[in-house]
Amino acid sequence: MNVLWLIFGVLVGLAIPAGYYLLQRQQWALHREIREKEAREVLEKGRQEAEVIKREAHLEAQKERLGLKEELENQYQEQKKELLGQQRRLEKKEEQLERKFDQIDQKERNLESQNQRLQGEFKKIEEGEERRRQLLSEAQKRLETVAGMSMEDARSELRQAIEEQARIESARVLKRMEEETRNQANKKAQEIITTAIQRFAGETVSERTVSVVPLPTEEMKGRIIGREGRNIRALETATGCDLIIDDTPEAVVISGFNPVRREVARRSLEELVGDGRIHPARIEEVVKKNRKVVANEIREAGEQAFLELGLQGANPEIVKLVGTLKFRTSYTQNVLAHSIEVGYFAGIMAEELGLDGNLARRCGLLHDIGKAVDHEVQGSHAVIGGELAKKYKEDPIVINSIWSHHFDIEPTSVYGPLTNAADALSAARPGARRENLQTYVKRLEDLEKIAGEFGGVEKAYAVQAGRELRVFVEFDRVSDEGALMIARDIAQKVENEMTYPGQIKVTVIREMRATEIAH
Repeated sequence: MNVLWLIFGVLVGLAIPAGYYLLQRQQWALHREIREKEAREVLEKGRQEAEVIKREAHLEAQKERLGLKEELENQYQEQKKELLGQQRRLEKKEEQLERKFDQIDQKERNLESQNQRLQGEFKKIEEGEERRRQLLSEAQKRLETVAGMSMEDARSELRQAIEEQARIESARVLKRMEEETRNQANKKAQEIITTAIQRFAGETVSERTVSVVPLPTEEMKGRIIGREGRNIRALETATGCDLIIDDTPEAVVISGFNPVRREVARRSLEELVGDGRIHPARIEEVVKKNRKVVANEIREAGEQAFLELGLQGANPEIVKLVGTLKFRTSYTQNVLAHSIEVGYFAGIMAEELGLDGNLARRCGLLHDIGKAVDHEVQGSHAVIGGELAKKYKEDPIVINSIWSHHFDIEPTSVYGPLTNAADALSAARPGARRENLQTYVKRLEDLEKIAGEFGGVEKAYAVQAGRELRVFVEFDRVSDEGALMIARDIAQKVENEMTYPGQIKVTVIREMRATEIAH
C-alpha cells in the first residue's frame, strides 16, 4: 500500500513537471507565434512605408528633373537670345566697318584727286619759276646792254625790281589769307558780340566828382557856415569833403575825390538843411548815422550785383568793395553799373564759346574792383584789384583776368582777353563815357598825324569821333597791294603809340580819276 502511494507519488511528481513543461512549451509556442505575427505586421508596415517613401522619392526626383529641365530650358533660351543679340551687333558692326571702308576708299580717292591737283599746281609753280628765271635772264641781258650802266648798278636795279615783285606777290597772298581768315573770324565775332549786346542793354549813369545840395533859402548858407565858420568846419572835418559856398543861388557844392565820403556828406547836409538844427554836435550825430546807412547800402549793392549775375561764394570784403563801386565813376560812367554790364557781356560771350559762363561773369564783375580803393593805394587799378582778389582767395583765373584786363601782365587763360573785350564793349559804346574836349581833339590830331607820316599818303581824316581813320593815297605812287600794307602799318603804329578805348578802323582809299572834255 505504501508502495502504491509511493509509486503514485512518484508518478504524480513526474507528471507535474511534465505538465508544467508542456504548458510552458505551449506558452513559448504561443509567444513565438505572436512575435512572428507582430514581426510580419512590422515587416508589412515597413514594406508599405518603404513603398510610400520610394514613391515620394520617385515623385521628388521627377519634380527635380522637371525643375532642372525648365531651368536648363530657360538658360538655353537666354543664351539663345544673347547669341542672337551678339549676332545682330556683329552684323551691325560689320555694316559700320563696311561703311567706314567705303569712306576710307572715298577719302583715298579724294586724296588721290587732291594729290593730282597739287601736282598740277606744283607743275604750274615750276613753270612760273621757269618763266621768272627766263624773265630774269632777259632783264639781266637788257641791263647789260644799257649804255653807261655798271654791273653793280644793274644788279641793284634788278634786286629792287625783284624785291618789289616779291613784295607785291606777298601782299597778294597776305591779302587773300587775311580775307579768308577775316570772313570766318569776323562772322563768328559779330555773332557773339551782337548776341551779347542784344541780350543785355545796360543803363548809362553820369555822375561827377562834385555833388550839389539845393537850399530852400539863401539864409540857409549862413546857418551852414555858422558862427565864425564852426559849422562848416565841423562838416568838413566829419565828412572829409570840401564845402563850397559861393554866389550860386540857393545851392552848396560838395567836392571830394572819395565818392563814398561825398555821398555821406551830401545826405548829411540834406538832412541837416531839412531838419534846420545845425550845430557841431548835431552834425557829428547826423554824419555818423548816414555813414552807417551808406555802409549798409554798399553791402546791399554788392550783394545785389552778385545776385543779378547769379554768383555765389564771395568773401564779405569782396562784396563790400563791389558795392563801393556804386559811388565811383570813371569818365562819368558808374563803375558798378559798368562792372555788371561787363559781367553780362563776358558771361554771354563765354557761353557762346562753350566756356564757363559763371567764371567769366565773375571775372567781368571784379575786373575794376581796384577802383574802389585806387584813391587810397598807389598803382594801377588792375594791379590793385588783382592783389585784393588774391588776398581774399579768389580763383587764380579771376585774379589773372583782373591783372591782365589792361594787359599789365600777360593773360594765362582765355578769360583775360574775354574780360578785356567785354570791358571795351561796355566802355566804348556811344554815350557810355564822355571825354575831355582837349583830349578828344588831340587824339584826332594824333591819328591824322600818324597817317600823314607814311609815303604816298595824300590826305587823312579821323571820322566817327575817332573810331575810324580814312586815308587817301596817291594812286600813281601806291599800288593796291601797297595800300593794304600801308593800312596794316598805320594800324600797327596807332596801336603802339596811342591809348584809346575800343578799336580804331583804318581805311586806305586809292582811286584814279580820268577826266576828258568833249568839245
